[in-house]
Amino acid sequence: MITKDDVIAVCQTILDPEVHLDIYTLGLIYNIDITSEQEINILMTYTTPLCPFGGKMQEDLKTALTVLNPKAINIELTFNPPWKVSDELREALGV
Repeated sequence: MITKDDVIAVCQTILDPEVHLDIYTLGLIYNIDITSEQEINILMTYTTPLCPFGGKMQEDLKTALTVLNPKAINIELTFNPPWKVSDELREALGV
């Protein structure tokens, strides 16, 4: 059975090439849902709508999630709400 923690662990292996932090820590993953049929549904965003690496990060995530053997992987992209650096992340980055 696939758990949310399993999916988070995979998300933490996918780095944003510009920021060099994983997409989960960056807060790019808004929601993770695993259905009873073992389908993984992820709602995510990019740091900006014009992120040049957004598509690659999404494809890398989809590829990495296959190790969990889900029946399906659905990644939905949203910019509502727009991504914003959290206070915790600002502090960690020293900005």
